[in-house]
Amino acid sequence: MVEDTETDGTRLAELLSSEVTGHENAPYGALAVADADPDVEPTTDGAHAYDVERDGERLASVYVQPERARVELYDGLEAAERAAEDGDLRARPVGGQPPRLLVFVTTGAEVKRALDVLGAAAEA
Repeated sequence: MVEDTETDGTRLAELLSSEVTGHENAPYGALAVADADPDVEPTTDGAHAYDVERDGERLASVYVQPERARVELYDGLEAAERAAEDGDLRARPVGGQPPRLLVFVTTGAEVKRALDVLGAAAEA
């Protein structure tokens, strides 16, 4: 069981990766971890840990910071933002090309809610 007190960014990213790869049911079955860096070290700005793909296309990237993981979503942004709000996760849209949604995972208890955000984006 995941403890609510887990706050190490690398560990949070590892837990989310396990959740992504551990589900076979829709919408999670279409998700996969790609381009993983097993030796990633957290940085203040966030070091790239891995991408999350949906049917071979990049859906999101996960970055590690010392005390959190950051998920940058590139598709299904409106659905992902609603899921983040429903899950009480801090999220922030970012303009530019392509537009993105940043979702911050700060505790182990938020990992499953972050998976729900990825699932919502995958279904959109």
